[in-house]
This record gives sequence, C-alpha cells and structure tokens, in this order.
Amino acid sequence: MTTLTAAMDENPLDLLPEVLLAASAVLGLLLGSWLPRSRQWLVGALAAGACAAGVVAAVLAPATTAFGGAFLVDQVTATARVTILGGTLVVLALSVVPLRSDPRESEFYVLLQLAALGALMLAGAGDLLLLAAAYLLASVPSYVLAGFRKDAHGTEAALKFYVVGAFLGVLMLTGVTILYAAGRGTSYAVLRAGLPAAPDGLAAAGVVALLAGLLFKAGGVPGHFWVPDVVQGSTAPVAAFLATLPKVGALAALYRLGARVLPGADVPWAALLAVLAAASMTLGNLAAFFQRDVRRLLAYSTVSQVGYLLMPVAVADRSDLAQQALLFYLAAYAVTNLGAFAVVCALPERRETSDYRGLARDRPGLAAALGVCLLGLLGTPPTAVFLGKLEAFGAAFDGGFAWLAVVAAVNTVASLFYYLRWLAPAVFPPRDAVPDEPVRTASVTAYAAAALSVVLGLTGGPVLALLDRAGGG
Repeated sequence: MTTLTAAMDENPLDLLPEVLLAASAVLGLLLGSWLPRSRQWLVGALAAGACAAGVVAAVLAPATTAFGGAFLVDQVTATARVTILGGTLVVLALSVVPLRSDPRESEFYVLLQLAALGALMLAGAGDLLLLAAAYLLASVPSYVLAGFRKDAHGTEAALKFYVVGAFLGVLMLTGVTILYAAGRGTSYAVLRAGLPAAPDGLAAAGVVALLAGLLFKAGGVPGHFWVPDVVQGSTAPVAAFLATLPKVGALAALYRLGARVLPGADVPWAALLAVLAAASMTLGNLAAFFQRDVRRLLAYSTVSQVGYLLMPVAVADRSDLAQQALLFYLAAYAVTNLGAFAVVCALPERRETSDYRGLARDRPGLAAALGVCLLGLLGTPPTAVFLGKLEAFGAAFDGGFAWLAVVAAVNTVASLFYYLRWLAPAVFPPRDAVPDEPVRTASVTAYAAAALSVVLGLTGGPVLALLDRAGGG
C-alpha cells in the first residue's frame, strides 16, 4: 500500500520533456494514418513543436527525483535534454526535403521521436531496469531508421546494426542481472551501498557487461563496429542522428554510473574507461586516415570523438572538473557534428572528398560552414569543441590520468590530416563543373550550426559556470 501511494503521489510533470515527446509520437502515429500524403509534414511540425516545448521545459525544470529515484532530474539530465531535443530539431530540419511526400514520411518522424526519447531516458536513468528499458527504446526505432530506404545499402546497415545491438544488449541485460545479485537491488542508491560489500569478481563482471551495451550506444571501442556501415548506408539525416544524439544519452548514463554507483566499489572503472578512451580515439583516427567517402570519414571521426568524451567519464568520481567538462563537450560536439552532417545533406551528390573540389568558389557559404565544423571537431579555437577538449584534458590531469591527456593531444594533432584531406579540395580550382543545387533547408542549418559552434566557444565561461552549479551528477 505504501508503494502504491508513493507511486500515485509522483508528478508526471517531472518528466515533461519526455512526456511531450512520447505524446507527440503517439499522436503523430494516429495522424499519419488519416492525413493525405501531401499533409504528412504536419506530423513533422508536431514533432518540432514537441522538441521546442521540451527544451523550454528542460531549462525550467527544478532538480528532483521521480518515481522512487528511478529517474533523476539534475544538471546532467537537463543538459542532455536540451542537447538531444535541440539536435532532434536539427535532424527534423535536415529531413524536410528528402522526405517530402514520402509514403512513410509520418513513420519516419514517429521513429525519430521514439529513438530520441530512448536517449533522453538513458540520460536520466537512476535505476538499472529503467536503463535497460531505455536502451531498448533507443535501439529498436534506430534499427528501423537505419534501413528506412529499403535499398541494398540500407538493409545491410540495418542488419549489421541489429545484430551487434542485439548481442551487446543481451550482454547488458546480463550485466544488470549480475549487478542486481551483487548489490541486492537495481536502484543506483541501493547499488552504491551494496556493491562495496559484494565479491569483487562478481561486481567487475556485471560492470563490464553493462559497459558493453552503453558503449554500443555511444559508438566507442569495442562497440563501434556498426558505426561506419550504418552512417554510410542510411539516409544522411538518419546518419546525422545516429552518429550524434544517442551518444549524448549513453555518455550521460556512463558518467552517472561512475559518479553515483561505483565510488566505493572495488572495480577498476577509471582505468578501464581510460584504456577504452585511448583505444577509441586512436582506432577512430587511424581508420579515418584512409577514408574517401565523407560519411565514413565522419563515422570514424565520431568514434574518435567518443574517446575524447570518455576522458571526463573516466574521472567522474576523481575530479571536480569532470561534470562540466563532459556536459560542455557533449553540447559542443552535438552542434559541430550536426553542422558537418548538414553540409553533407545540403550537397547529396558529393559523396567523396574529391567531389568537394572547388566548393569555396562555387558555394563559399557552405565551404565556410564545413571549415568551421571540421576544424571545430579537430579542436581549433574559437570553436566550442576546442574549449570542450581543453576542459576534458584538464579533468584527465586533475583525475590522475596525465598519460591519457597526452595520448589525446597526440591524436588531436594526428586527426588534422584527414580533416584537411576533406577541406583542402574545397579551396582548389574545380576540374569540372558540378551541376548541383544545394538543399536550402540543410544549407541554412549548416550555417546556423557553424555559427552556434563559434558562439558557444566564445561564451564558454558563463556556460561552464552554469553547468558546474550545484545539484549535478
């Protein structure tokens, strides 16, 4: 009776951004069954309204816990909400032209919202059962989105995505079961109290299995195998979404585990994450060196970026700089990476780096946006990723992983090679005229993302102070 009363006393408005997105997805599914094909865009407009309202709700929401601590509303959740919902708005804008009057246009918008909802739930989960449910919610719609085109490349991408996701999902559920046995519960608060007394081997096995699933969603080593094929084989807006926004939820979940659950447990979490961070950034960079397809290049770039993002996660309970470093870097990465994909969406016929030859003369605005975003991903001032990397390096030093910061610095310098391989042709004279007309909505989105990346970098001081306020993590 006490549990039932407590559940009835919960306020669903604590999850208002998530409720808005879920309601919009359900209503969009119903509307899509009745609207004529020429009016399916209304479902996309509804989705955009839900995302915009969710951003406002996320900014105004007070810090609290919901449903017995199963969902945590704090600074980590708030930043992830704004980043994921804002990024979903960008993906919706990129989808307008490619999906116009498509027979399954409304289905696309519904699937996109459900996948974003799963990422939101990952970011706020305070219980292993909710974390597992969020993993499934973020994954299943993503599999369908990857194969949305129903062509050979999309079908292959969806199949690989599903097989890897299903296997690592089973490992993750195994980890949840092991940690439940070791910590005598699934709530993060219960686990924090119970894991220090659990057998070390049992706790370590559970953590490693759980980590496998979350690294799949983040696209980091060793769960990165799906990234290049899915990014190359899916439609450009879907590639932009899958390469960016689920990572935000997964990395927020990883940070929360390190900050809330594992302190006190005899599990080498920090060392394991540091090694995986170094492996992700190094492997991603090495693979990107040889890519000519711009989507595969961006795919391996995202794998390397996950390595840098894992640096503050590794020192979640060892450095006071970890939270602000991770949250700022997540927002900066999302804006900059989506900007780079927006340029790809604006020029759908240019598939390889050599196809961008002469872009600075033909489309100077898009060339500038591409330059800002690629140099931003590299970590060039005054872009936002530069400040995010600087904070991540500082957190690694402060947390006792100076060697990891050195590895990251070397990888940052090395990544200059493949970003310039894409940028350099843009300033060379074109050999032949490329008869393409940029997609207007994607072009405007690319300009806006590039500008926001610079603005966020220039206003980093106040933003970092906001992200470090009490109540986070």
